[in-house]
Amino acid sequence: MRVEVPYYDGVITLSLPDDTEIVEPNEVAAVSDASSAIRAAVGNPVDAPPLEEFLSGAARVLVIVNDATRPTPTAAVLDAIGDTLAAHDARFIVATGAHRAPTEDEYRFILGAHYGRFRGRIESHDARDESSLADLGATRNGTPILLNRKVVGADRIVVIGSVEPHYFAGYTGGRKAILPGVAGYRTIQANHKLALDPHAHSLELDENPVSQDMEDTLHLVKGRIFSVMTVLDKHQRLASCVAGDIRASFRKAVADANAVFAVRMARRAEIVISVARSPMDIDLYQSQKAIDNGSLAVADGGILILVSSCRDGVGDKAYLDLLGSSSSPREALKKIQEGYRLGYHKAAKIAQAADRISLMAYSELESGVLKKAFITKVESLQSAVDAALAAQGPGARVAVLPDGTVTVPILE
Repeated sequence: MRVEVPYYDGVITLSLPDDTEIVEPNEVAAVSDASSAIRAAVGNPVDAPPLEEFLSGAARVLVIVNDATRPTPTAAVLDAIGDTLAAHDARFIVATGAHRAPTEDEYRFILGAHYGRFRGRIESHDARDESSLADLGATRNGTPILLNRKVVGADRIVVIGSVEPHYFAGYTGGRKAILPGVAGYRTIQANHKLALDPHAHSLELDENPVSQDMEDTLHLVKGRIFSVMTVLDKHQRLASCVAGDIRASFRKAVADANAVFAVRMARRAEIVISVARSPMDIDLYQSQKAIDNGSLAVADGGILILVSSCRDGVGDKAYLDLLGSSSSPREALKKIQEGYRLGYHKAAKIAQAADRISLMAYSELESGVLKKAFITKVESLQSAVDAALAAQGPGARVAVLPDGTVTVPILE
């Protein structure tokens, strides 16, 4: 069978065995009119008054939006609520977490036609700027909570986000706009260290210490929060929009996200092709999520082939330095336990996968860079698949995850 695999802004056509399993988000009905759906959600919020009433009497309104590493349809949401926000002199902050600030092009990607309108009211969070942070205490897990002062000083906060599975926070969206979105570097580092806990994985919330930190942080924010959460379908169309109380809207969006992204498999395959689609193919740091999800579909001793341009390189390279300094995945895991730094959770997840299966990648990254992460570079995706089939022997099964960063295979 012939399968088209997304790669950056194009596709690669592969010839695969006829019994290849395509593991992709489930088909759900997209909304017929995104703008109307968003307006309806905002006008009929969950456990909260409508947005206009919520903002009434506010002195300082702050809107938190995602950076360019998320597919959130922020511009579409602003199409529906931009006038209301402008009328209340809203300011904007980009929830970068520990990421870099957006480029000019990325600001335009995030805000679309609204960039010019709100340009003078937008700033990017800088987790490393200690002077911009306020100390709010600690979570039940002992994580110190340092948040951007603009967030702490706002009496009304509007969060625009999207919800999909996340490989160690359980899900993106909701509370994640605050932590790690507008948190200090030390806070993010302490929170992400909890990703080493076995309960820190996709789809898990209540027993997940990473998510617990995020929930606890919401209680420390004094300003009232109104949330607009979107869920996209497999075609990046709006599947649902839920607005209102940040906790209630998030939980409702999680149920909608599960209907899209939790995909059942009868059994694992020996060869899995997992794709990091744009914008998650921006670097290896983000593309790792396709490794983590894809590895769930790979049989022990099998082969995972990551497909990602990694057009901006490796991202925060602390994790790669750790992996590159280790002679084996198990040595890397030992080093991480002995001394954690932000980014090492990423190294741990890669090392755990590499200890059980073989990792390959079709990417713009150089072979020496990928080798540090225990990943073998392939120059031809088709040739790599053919070689993997030969290596795994007769009867080897193939599976493709066309959107590996958000597809969570669940074994039946």
